[in-house]
Amino acid sequence: MMTVSVEAFFHSSTSTLSYVIFDMAGGHCAVIDSALDFDLSSGVVCTEFADTIIEYIRSNQLTLDWILETHAHADHLTAASYIRSKLGGKIGVGRHIVDVQAAFKPLLGMDDLNSSEHSEFDHYFEDNEEFAIGLLTATVLETPGHTSDSVTYVVNHNAFIGDTLFMPDFGSARCDFPGGSAKQLFDSIQRIYSLADSTRLWVCHDYQPGGRELKYQTTVGESKTDNIHIKGETPETEFVEFRTERDKQLNVPKLLYPSVQVNILAGQLPDGFIKIPISKAF
Repeated sequence: MMTVSVEAFFHSSTSTLSYVIFDMAGGHCAVIDSALDFDLSSGVVCTEFADTIIEYIRSNQLTLDWILETHAHADHLTAASYIRSKLGGKIGVGRHIVDVQAAFKPLLGMDDLNSSEHSEFDHYFEDNEEFAIGLLTATVLETPGHTSDSVTYVVNHNAFIGDTLFMPDFGSARCDFPGGSAKQLFDSIQRIYSLADSTRLWVCHDYQPGGRELKYQTTVGESKTDNIHIKGETPETEFVEFRTERDKQLNVPKLLYPSVQVNILAGQLPDGFIKIPISKAF
């Protein structure tokens, strides 16, 4: 089995982990969950973080095959289109991104977005679909719950799980976005927990609870034993009740609307303005 090399990049302002995965023998790679730098108060978008990833790929003389999204993120802007413009490659996402587009289109007044025809993404993955990253074979698992389009990319004994789970001391993802479901999240976590206990899980965020050092890789076995929200034996009813009540207490992510507007278009920036819907509380 071809060995997978993984290089992690931490976007500190959004606590996001981006990954470059590759095999040195073939020299081909994929970027998973990239990020742009975005200052909400000024509206300035920069590429410093994405450029670090690009420089790593270039300096290691890798060929970029894929720029992969685990889901339409609500807390950072993807750099997928920017990276593609610099290095080529195809932008891949789960097929249910069209459901996320349909949910947010009316909310954000994106009348020019036709989910059935929009083509910012190069490929829409089906459940259990296999694809190549050079000499590596990756498998797509649909793992909805946090969002309806969430997927996990499994490469050998590595699973890139997006926001479905975090490190064991931080738990699991919220499910209160449009299309989210605590029941689906439970089922998706069981799907991940059905992988071999030695499978390495790579998370998309680490919020460093208690100020601990950065961590972004655990295993199926460790999560089943130690995850504070859902262990291997946690009953579905207990998890769904807990997750539903917890989500009621969470604030809306500060970058929700900028992120969604950009991310459902594969990282293409809108012309001039970000739309933020308002709701009268009086």
